[in-house]
Amino acid sequence: MPSNTLRAGDKFGPLELPLSSELVRQFAEATRDTNQHFGNGRLVPPSMVATQVYRAQLAAITELVPGDVFSAARSGVHGQHDLLLHRPISSDEKLRIFVETHSARSSGDNLRVTLHHRILDDRDDLVAEQWWTTVLLGTTAEPTGPELPDYSFSSGEEARMVAEDVVRIDEVMARRYAQVSGDHSEHHFSVDGARRSGVAAPFLHGLCTMALCVRAATDTVADGDPRRLRRVAVRFAAPAFLGRDLKVKIFERPDHGFALEASCGEHTVIKNGLVELVR
Repeated sequence: MPSNTLRAGDKFGPLELPLSSELVRQFAEATRDTNQHFGNGRLVPPSMVATQVYRAQLAAITELVPGDVFSAARSGVHGQHDLLLHRPISSDEKLRIFVETHSARSSGDNLRVTLHHRILDDRDDLVAEQWWTTVLLGTTAEPTGPELPDYSFSSGEEARMVAEDVVRIDEVMARRYAQVSGDHSEHHFSVDGARRSGVAAPFLHGLCTMALCVRAATDTVADGDPRRLRRVAVRFAAPAFLGRDLKVKIFERPDHGFALEASCGEHTVIKNGLVELVR
């Protein structure tokens, strides 16, 4: 087992969060989101806030995870994501990202590393937070930091579905999304790259899949108003492939908010999803 020097609370940053009205329009085009609130490029789509921390995540994880642990991994995949919005964000804002190690847990031969991103405006007010969990395949380390919240939900016979939406994943969506996000990871475009991640064929980015789910939730339970979304959390259960339909189902939760699941073909690709709206 590689030596472990991961420490909860280790910090990285700040980095700039890249935003512009043109980027908003490109993101909406990449995810085929025709919501009227994004037409002038001013309001930032909630899921775009997650997308735009990709470069910060990549820089931070290589800095905060010890080199021997990181180099021992054969690949890394997105395990889960939790986005908390404290208010709507405009594309003309100057925002900074501060990252710190939240936790690390070994599971079998793999390591789940969660980094906490705090996004502040020019008044140092907190506008958004994210918990990004990466699964490093083929490497392990000692545990550190607190457990993540448990959003488990069973969509059994007693669950009440309140909305369902079907979104088409077109053949070039991954390439459009890569241009906006900067995530050109090989497993989204190459069979060999996908196989190194344990997947048979290239697959859609996890955050793009999440964006399609957010779009479905906005159109259904949020009455088409993205400003009503407060929290979206998902666990990536399997890859979504290009040229397929993504079926999104939304259920009432017994405690608060809504539960979200998504499937692609016969496989569940998003599970234990959570959607909370501004009250």
